[in-house]
Amino acid sequence: QVQLVESGGGLVQPGGSLRLSCAASGSISDINLMAWYRQAPGKQRELVASLTSGGRTNYDDSVKGRFTISRTAAKNWVYLEMNSLKPEDTAIYYCNSLRYGMTFWGKGTLVTVSS
Repeated sequence: QVQLVESGGGLVQPGGSLRLSCAASGSISDINLMAWYRQAPGKQRELVASLTSGGRTNYDDSVKGRFTISRTAAKNWVYLEMNSLKPEDTAIYYCNSLRYGMTFWGKGTLVTVSS
C-alpha cells in the first residue's frame, strides 16, 4: 500500500506561482511512476505530469514549459512546480502513484487562479 497526502494549494493571481507537494509513505521504494492529475469543475480528471522511476517525465501540452514535476531520491516527496499560472489551471490537484499495476490516490489540494 502507498499513502499520498498533497499540500501547497491555494489562491494565486494569474501569472503567479505555486509549488505542490505530495508526501508518500508505505511501500514506496518500488513505485513505478508518480504523477499529478487535476480535475476542474464539471470536467474529467486529467493527467498533468508524470515521472517514472527511471526519471522520464511527461507533461500535458497545456502545462509544458510552465510546470515541472520532481521528486526526492527516496521517492517520499513528489513536487509540482507551477509557474505562469492561468485561470484555466484552477482545479483540484491529485497526487497519484503506480506500483505493480496498483494505483493510489491522494485526496487532492485545491488550486484557484483568480484576480
